[in-house]
Amino acid sequence: MSSVDRRQFVGAMGVGAASLLAAGGAVFGQAVEAPREAAQHQVKPLQYPADSVTGISQEVISWHHGTHYAGYVSKRNAIEDQLARLGPGTESFDSRVYAGIKRDEAFNASGVVLHEVYFDNLGGDGVPGEGIVEAAIAAFFGSVEQWEADMRAVAGAATGWALLCHDPSDRRLHNYLVDQHQLGAIWGAAPIVALDVFEHAYYRDFGPDRAAYMNVFFRNLHWGRIDRRYREALGLPTG
Repeated sequence: MSSVDRRQFVGAMGVGAASLLAAGGAVFGQAVEAPREAAQHQVKPLQYPADSVTGISQEVISWHHGTHYAGYVSKRNAIEDQLARLGPGTESFDSRVYAGIKRDEAFNASGVVLHEVYFDNLGGDGVPGEGIVEAAIAAFFGSVEQWEADMRAVAGAATGWALLCHDPSDRRLHNYLVDQHQLGAIWGAAPIVALDVFEHAYYRDFGPDRAAYMNVFFRNLHWGRIDRRYREALGLPTG
């Protein structure tokens, strides 16, 4: 990969961030919708056959997507329905019950978001291309290889997720450690690569060998979709 002039790259990121703010109704490339009484979040289908992720069994991909991720979507819908019926001002409002539901909302909504990034990341050949995300990783971590080494260290220590995120507070890429789905998240940071290290993601195929699972994860990354997600976070064209 060609070298990147750090100053020029950071300047380009500033333009992207300004574009994102100027858009004013778009978050992660999606239009902001008006509040609704009950949510209708939908399970997003895999963009590739469940048996095409080399090294992870079709059974694990199918269970992970169709049971774990889909369960978070279903629970998120149920929670938003509860909030509409039991919130402040309703006859059944109880502050302690409401607080518990709000905690469940953070866990399940974050689970939906991160699983969608995780499955979107997979289905590729793992070979970095010449997109702006590879250039950004090289600028901030030294190389794609050094980024991967750091991501592995984070994933080895996490109980939930290792996340490559674009953080608009300093316009940099960071690897963040998130336990559960919501503990350790950084406000405003957009997840670009999500590595799920909960045992349901790998234990059936790899047992306790998390490192072997990570080897397979990185070999199946789809860098084209990762680049698109990074462009969306910067407010840049994706076509």
